[in-house]
Amino acid sequence: MANSIHPENFQPRVDEFTDNIDRRETVGKVFEILFLLGLLVGLFVLALLIFDICSDGLGRFLTPGFITETPSRFPDRGGILPAIISSLSLGVIVILVSVPIGVGAALYLEEYAPKTWWTDIIEINISNLAGVPSIVYGLLGLGVFNYLLGFGPALISGALTLSLLSLPVIIVTSREAIRAVPDSLRNASYGLGVTKWQTISNHVIPYAVPGILTGVIISVSRAIGDAASLIVVGAVSFLTFNPGLFQRFMALPIQIYSYITRPEPGFSNAAAATIIALMLVILILNGAAIYIRQKYSLLR
Repeated sequence: MANSIHPENFQPRVDEFTDNIDRRETVGKVFEILFLLGLLVGLFVLALLIFDICSDGLGRFLTPGFITETPSRFPDRGGILPAIISSLSLGVIVILVSVPIGVGAALYLEEYAPKTWWTDIIEINISNLAGVPSIVYGLLGLGVFNYLLGFGPALISGALTLSLLSLPVIIVTSREAIRAVPDSLRNASYGLGVTKWQTISNHVIPYAVPGILTGVIISVSRAIGDAASLIVVGAVSFLTFNPGLFQRFMALPIQIYSYITRPEPGFSNAAAATIIALMLVILILNGAAIYIRQKYSLLR
């Protein structure tokens, strides 16, 4: 027995354990380098695309009147003001419609809904809807908002269609953010005699706001940059007036598509300039959401 527990008998196992650790660390380093290379390749391609777009469209973008005038049949004239107003209006309406509904649905599913078979079916369907192509939502908006409700090919139809497109992503990300709130926070609130809704409104929602806004950023960016559903709903590619809520409308992605499909060489520069405007609109909206998210992160 004395020989079986001698330290020298454990040396082979210690060496084997050390070799396994070294092997795992080597494999981890290899994957770390591969992932870093993948990130660098993606950033390089993105930088190349941005450089190409800016080199083609920055001069046209800085042309006086490009932001403040209506489109023209000539590539070196006119602007994209109706498209900018339409895209901003679409983004604001999407936020006003989809965020309260999406966050409310996420709160109900996480905080109030009983864990039964029908809630499981709802959760599966919401997750599946997040991956549905946007053209399907365009067909749904065409049937419901254009024809059933009688809005026609108006700005409100496009905005509500994009709201449907954004809802699943907002619900899924909001549920994950609410689920990440520690139960100890809820229990401490309940221990002080606070009601369920007071706990949710004063503790759960403020804690989950950064994660919720992440989903809002993703969904609104996807909605503003979407063209397929808006084409189906009835967005036009040429508009000489600033659209109202119940009027025909256009959007920056539709304007880009219209410019690219025209044969005159000057329209390619106009398309690149419109892409710059679309990126700036998305950055402004995302910047506002990121500011609010960081503000709530500091308060948490």
